[in-house]
Amino acid sequence: MRKVLVDQYAEFAAARAAHLYRSACLLTAGDTHLAEDLVQETLGRLYISWHRVARVGNPAGYAQTVLTRTFLTHQRRRSSTERATDVLPERADGAHGDVSLRLTLMEALARLPAKDRAVVVLRYWEDRSIEETADAMDASSAAVRTRCTRALGRLRELLGEDLTEYVSP
Repeated sequence: MRKVLVDQYAEFAAARAAHLYRSACLLTAGDTHLAEDLVQETLGRLYISWHRVARVGNPAGYAQTVLTRTFLTHQRRRSSTERATDVLPERADGAHGDVSLRLTLMEALARLPAKDRAVVVLRYWEDRSIEETADAMDASSAAVRTRCTRALGRLRELLGEDLTEYVSP
């Protein structure tokens, strides 16, 4: 039975790691090193409790919740001496869309408080409902609605009211 669970976990981790990494990159506003650490910690936590997680109806959603809570915990514990960098690594290929758009959005996300950033990523990147977002963040639905309104307002301030210039034709 143990071998079956390990094989199931390995298959799940291989299938979901890239998606978790992309979400972590958004949560960390482009800090790829922290994103890798968050994904590794998330997958480690899932491995430890996989015997329970495997029975959950939506282990991918559970993994996303663990990732979000791991990120928020990290933000609370973050040392005041740590400083994020605004320099992103260069990509070898241009197959990943408009680089300047991505950088502009990452810079705007980086200027949001951690919880507001988490709400934006969960609601609009992960396409989760308010209730699912509230559950993932261990917050009330009203708090999620308030954070959504505040975060989107702040993004509009940072990016300008007319966001159509950032949309690809």
